[in-house]
Amino acid sequence: MANYDLKNEVNDKYSLRGRVFQKLREDILSGKYKEHEELKEVAIGEELGVSRTPVREAFRQLELEGLIQIVPNRGAYVTGITAKDVKDIYMIRSLLEGLCARLAVEKMTKEQMEEMEENIYLADFHASKGHMDQMAELDNRFHDILYEACDSKMLEHTLRDYHQYVLRVRQKTLSTNTRGRASNEEHRQIMEAIKEKDADRAQQLANQHILNAYDNMVKNGLYEIYGEEVQHIK
Repeated sequence: MANYDLKNEVNDKYSLRGRVFQKLREDILSGKYKEHEELKEVAIGEELGVSRTPVREAFRQLELEGLIQIVPNRGAYVTGITAKDVKDIYMIRSLLEGLCARLAVEKMTKEQMEEMEENIYLADFHASKGHMDQMAELDNRFHDILYEACDSKMLEHTLRDYHQYVLRVRQKTLSTNTRGRASNEEHRQIMEAIKEKDADRAQQLANQHILNAYDNMVKNGLYEIYGEEVQHIK
């Protein structure tokens, strides 16, 4: 994945090219475009109501992220996210989430802690009712609160990107009540460690939480989504 200037990327997402890029990235990661499928500039431009120029510029950015490959004189083809990519992302993300939780011990505000407590309470309620869509939304919001609380723009930006890359498979595996409840209990433990100002424990728990999420994906058939079998993280 390419490293971009954060200020420029934040501003760029509101530009025409930025909006086209965000839409195409979302469509690739959601599975709308399949691996090896050709992306046609004219068709996409017509679909999005834009000229070929912002589409071509978005293609270049997507290639930098490794989501497509531009073959000279042939076209742009989807490479997407492979099962190995997911494994790599989770290994990296586990370390970064641990660092994020460690920083949150000192940086989290009273308001952020109150929102995190409410998030966990609501997740418990929806789990008891079998409302798995709400559970998935609350799971995402828990991580958003944690990212905001670390008070590091660079770390928050990187974690949000990694979170987005694996959103498709996360939505599938979080739809099970068993993992939803276990995930929320892990959230509770992370929150308690942060509240108790135990940076080592918060880091360890957040790190393990991501590894547990990945192992659950493997156990529940990650290869069915990405077309290849993967191994547990050792």
